[in-house]
Amino acid sequence: MAEIVTPSTKMHEIRKEIRQKFRADESELLSELVATAALSDQDKASISAKAAHLVRSVRGSSEPALMENFLAEYGLSTREGVALMCLAEALLRVPDNTTIDDLIQDKIAPHNWSKHLGNSNSFLVNASTWGLMFTGQVLEPENQGLVGTLRNIVRRLGEPVIRVAVGQAMKEMGAQFVLGRTIKEAYERGNKMIQRGYTHSFDMLGEAAMTEVDAQRYHGSYAQAIASLTPYCTKSDIRDNPGISVKLSALHPRYEVANHKEAVEALSARTLQLAMAAKAANMGFNIDAEESERLDISLDIIEKILASDQLEGWDGFGVVVQAYGKRAASTLDWLYALAERYDRKIMVRLVKGAYWDTEIKKVQVEGLSDYPVFTRKTNTDVSYIACSRKLLDMRDRIYPQFATHNAHSVAAVMHMAGSDVRSFEFQRLHGMGDTLYAVLEKEADTRCRIYAPVGQHSDLLAYLVRRLLENGANSSFVNQIVDPDIAPEEIAKDPIDQATANSSAFNDGILRPSELFGKQRINSKGWDVQDYVTLENYNKATQKFASPYEWHGLPLTPAQGTNEPKVVINPTYPDEKVGSITEATVEQTQDAISIAVEAQQRWAKTPVQERANALLKTADLMEQHSEEFFMLLRREAGKSIRDQVGEVREAVDFLRYYAKEAKHCEKETEARGVIVCISPWNFPLAIFTGQ
Repeated sequence: MAEIVTPSTKMHEIRKEIRQKFRADESELLSELVATAALSDQDKASISAKAAHLVRSVRGSSEPALMENFLAEYGLSTREGVALMCLAEALLRVPDNTTIDDLIQDKIAPHNWSKHLGNSNSFLVNASTWGLMFTGQVLEPENQGLVGTLRNIVRRLGEPVIRVAVGQAMKEMGAQFVLGRTIKEAYERGNKMIQRGYTHSFDMLGEAAMTEVDAQRYHGSYAQAIASLTPYCTKSDIRDNPGISVKLSALHPRYEVANHKEAVEALSARTLQLAMAAKAANMGFNIDAEESERLDISLDIIEKILASDQLEGWDGFGVVVQAYGKRAASTLDWLYALAERYDRKIMVRLVKGAYWDTEIKKVQVEGLSDYPVFTRKTNTDVSYIACSRKLLDMRDRIYPQFATHNAHSVAAVMHMAGSDVRSFEFQRLHGMGDTLYAVLEKEADTRCRIYAPVGQHSDLLAYLVRRLLENGANSSFVNQIVDPDIAPEEIAKDPIDQATANSSAFNDGILRPSELFGKQRINSKGWDVQDYVTLENYNKATQKFASPYEWHGLPLTPAQGTNEPKVVINPTYPDEKVGSITEATVEQTQDAISIAVEAQQRWAKTPVQERANALLKTADLMEQHSEEFFMLLRREAGKSIRDQVGEVREAVDFLRYYAKEAKHCEKETEARGVIVCISPWNFPLAIFTGQ
């Protein structure tokens, strides 16, 4: 008899697959995605030709967008572009005017702004260059003579003016990408695009909630935004009405796996309340994607919300999926199974991803096994195409929303969609991709929605910096599309062919987490405490050291005499005995000192390489027995799992660091005679005497 696969069983199996792919091998995943995309050579050639046509059309437009012009001139491939990004990002945290002045002088003065003057066909970009060039000249170090004296006077008198000017410039730049300070203002500003057939998805600017007060404030802002949008939801088809995007991290200060039960309950209730208001208004309601470590818990929240009978008959609930994540394709399968199980139709916005640099650096610092995101841009593009194929095949349950500014991605979606171009929509950011979609508007009868941030000036800078960093690199499509030095055919190359042509799916230009310190030493092994599979392995591995297992500390010297053992209890659970400690007697202590003095003489004569190897072996042994150390730290000191991992990793890292320093000092000794290695706490770690 054939096994009956129920919707819940199917979802459970897909969920296991999602967890297994969190840090899966990039090469294996790439092969799966290429097969899913299922594009023939003829398909790929046709898509690339269409993409090249779109690029030429954008370049031939008389109204290129400000963002494309700005990034073409000041992309992250230029020193000046990097300086601007650093300045903009740092201004977020500068506490006082004196520091702002120093920061401006550091980032603006050393660069050659004049070489950019007149290069752009945008008046605003050229005007900005004039201001930066003048500011840079004013802030140059004093020259000798009268000119230097005059410049010094101008510099002193002009710094407050420059400070205000730079801050205002950032606000003006931010205003290009934020539709309005309020929903009403944003809707009125966006009315011109609405008349052309565009719709909007509004996003209330703001960072993650740090406190419950923050969460309540953000919840109120979302509720008010939905109420403000309700009068504009006049169409019977929800796809023609405005929508809103919500970040779960703004609705709870501890939206994390360690706080799973409370976070799921609270966030489900709060988000359902907002979703009900959106349903009543007949508007779209999207759950935004965030850091990869939050994907798993977000799926629990999404299911709990969608399972509510109160949402029955509403097709406006939506989820954002990031194609740069290795689990993106499986997440789409799970969402489709979810819609089947609860007999719903949902929206899915497919994006490429907005936290790539953070995802990479976090994994390196924490010493995890592999990355949760693709390490090559071409691999992400392949994932986007494969996920687009899946979504287009799921249109009976899912309304696809393709968020992209990449002409090739647009061409691929149009090619795979066939003649039915109204059963999905494209999305673009306000202030970006204007010209590309203006071209598409003339050539295809497809839908397009504008992702429109709304917020006060105080919230602009963080959002602006993210947009600039995402699109400022010289490999970014937004950066390349108006660059006349790059042929349209080059930009429109097929990413599948590019990805499969690479010698390795993994980007060798990025250090593996274990290789963070290069050839100096191996990075200490981390445990991902936000990953359910890792937590399950942790529980299994540490179980044998749980109560009633006990540790007993005893003096190791051969001297006679003992003290009474003292019971050690768990500070978190006072009724639990951890073990006992027997303190050394005076005789045993003296014996231990004598043994140590004798051993030190032998140790001093031991070759440095042998001593370093002993430290390295100790580090390896600590990692091999890390589970026992974890449980000892948990039961004896009441430490959380995050602190347990941190304690062991710190010890391992110090051992490897000192082993490396000892080898380094030995080489210096051979060349210079005597050298003292100083520890981070400023006391001698070891003294080596040359021959």
